[in-house]
Amino acid sequence: MSNDPREGHIDYVEFPAQSAASFDATKRFYREVFGWSFQDWGAEYSDTRSSGVTAGFSCAPEHRPAGTLAVLFAADLEGARDRVIKAGGKIAKDIVAFPGGRRFEYVDPAGNRVGVWSDR
Repeated sequence: MSNDPREGHIDYVEFPAQSAASFDATKRFYREVFGWSFQDWGAEYSDTRSSGVTAGFSCAPEHRPAGTLAVLFAADLEGARDRVIKAGGKIAKDIVAFPGGRRFEYVDPAGNRVGVWSDR
């Protein structure tokens, strides 16, 4: 494991939106209720750093999580995936690339779906 201070910590939370309309409505909701500001990364993904923990919102069918997804950071993504498997986790979505990094998702022994990402 690396000495990166983000290593093994929850680094962001991703929220799904089922449509472009719900995506826009959800951003508007969090802006109005909590004062969050957003950075748009195209028409289907936005993130916010004003939520306390970085959070993302996605309505892209091929990328949005099935439910709210906590995402951990690991500098060595393949090493983290191997440790998840060795400890009894099940890979739900293997490593995929996205602008700014790569990630995978797993299911832990309690049935929680969790993501792990790396910017390397």
